[in-house]
Amino acid sequence: MNTMEITKIVGGVCGSLLVLLLLKMGAEALIHGGEGGHGEEHHNAYVIEVPEGDSEAEVAEEETVDMAALVAEADPASGEGLFRACAACHKLEDGANGVGPYLYGVVGRDIASAAGYTYSDSLGGIEGDWTPDQLGHFLADPKGFASGTKMAYRGMRDAEDRAALIAYLDSLDD
Repeated sequence: MNTMEITKIVGGVCGSLLVLLLLKMGAEALIHGGEGGHGEEHHNAYVIEVPEGDSEAEVAEEETVDMAALVAEADPASGEGLFRACAACHKLEDGANGVGPYLYGVVGRDIASAAGYTYSDSLGGIEGDWTPDQLGHFLADPKGFASGTKMAYRGMRDAEDRAALIAYLDSLDD
């Protein structure tokens, strides 16, 4: 390769970069109105009002749900259908752990106490029993209840569904 060919290649690359730079500057001028664009304060032409989801009032309302009362009124048969999503990781036989701990007798059992299952440190450090209220909070948002939990489930938003599932689980033990 001689110096003339190398000069042509370098000139072609430099020319291409110059064209790309000019195209970028032209696009920015179109998008930002032609004058500077960067660093200036921009105002929206109009604002679209969007209702806020999960407002503090909704979260507070969710926290005040009396899960024990909902569980007392819930239909365990509908909870059995809801358990199908849980069955991928949990078993209902006493002592039969799967990916998750067994759920036989979970209502009223100590938190993180299923024999033979290794819990995450965050869930293992919580004291108390799995009351309907505790289970309700956990099923609503497992990561919020015990950040770092191994449970990958995102949560069950509907309080009546959670109550039906808890009623079903409670109906299984002696």
